[in-house]
Amino acid sequence: MTTLPVCQAAVDLVKHFEGLYLNAYLCPAGVPTIGYGHTAGVKMGHTITAEQADAFLAADLTEAAGHVDALVTVPVNDDQRGALSSFVFNLGAGSLAGSTLLKLLNAGDYSGAAGQFGRWIYATVNGKKTQLPGLVARRAAEEALFQGQTAQAHGDVGTGDDSA
Repeated sequence: MTTLPVCQAAVDLVKHFEGLYLNAYLCPAGVPTIGYGHTAGVKMGHTITAEQADAFLAADLTEAAGHVDALVTVPVNDDQRGALSSFVFNLGAGSLAGSTLLKLLNAGDYSGAAGQFGRWIYATVNGKKTQLPGLVARRAAEEALFQGQTAQAHGDVGTGDDSA
């Protein structure tokens, strides 16, 4: 049994919004992606098994959670850490590091930080900043999880429209 790097609700959230792809595809931002949103070293034409996808996800979420642990200076519960790890998984540690979300959180303004998730709903698609429905739904689910609510994931599942 593999130990999860983050709470199960966060793993489920990521799996829901990323969808499972056993063949490499290009996300809307043009990045080769496979499994549950894994991008490191992926080339078009790659294929994997569901077990490999789970292993990539565990490693990617472990890395994301490590960034969260390094950047957040105030206590967070498992749901908050999980929501932040999903955010970092999707957007990268640099996005969290330079964000108002992190500034507010580290200042102890948990409510203000929660309100910042909804600002991260754009991706560059074909050179244009574009609001993606999958990101709107994902950020709402991350915000809900951060606030201790059951993450109600809405939106298109596995359409690749949630990658930034």
